[in-house]
Amino acid sequence: MTTNGGKTPAERRPAELYTGGERPFDAEDLVRASGREPTPESLEWAKRLIEEKGAAAIERYLP
Repeated sequence: MTTNGGKTPAERRPAELYTGGERPFDAEDLVRASGREPTPESLEWAKRLIEEKGAAAIERYLP
């Protein structure tokens, strides 16, 4: 175990962390980020939210 509590040494992790909508995401990503199970209903909810709010839809759930 490393000093940061993980099993992977920090030097092997990516140098940059990605948050919010700076990378492409889909409805399933949004559903999972919101803590829901990917059901047909929740996927439809996510698709509507993405159409309505764009990247801001996922930024609500990610730091």
